[in-house]
Amino acid sequence: MDFSSPSPPMGSGQSPEALMEQVQAQLAQAYMEELVETLRGKCFDKCIAKPGSSLSSGESSCVSRCVDRYMEATGIIRRSLFSQQR
Repeated sequence: MDFSSPSPPMGSGQSPEALMEQVQAQLAQAYMEELVETLRGKCFDKCIAKPGSSLSSGESSCVSRCVDRYMEATGIIRRSLFSQQR
């Protein structure tokens, strides 16, 4: 998570709605950073045998399929969790 951007301390005149929006934005950013790192690690390890200056067509299609499958699985899990909460 990027803590470098200054944000006013809690209770410094921010409305609860503004504070909630700020927290939601920070959580969304943290989620995206974690997702990118997970995809980078898993798909790189799976698809890139010999790192070089460019990807071969096989490596490129492997990475693409890996990301697609990971995103699909994440969506299935998310939908399942949300349906259980209802």
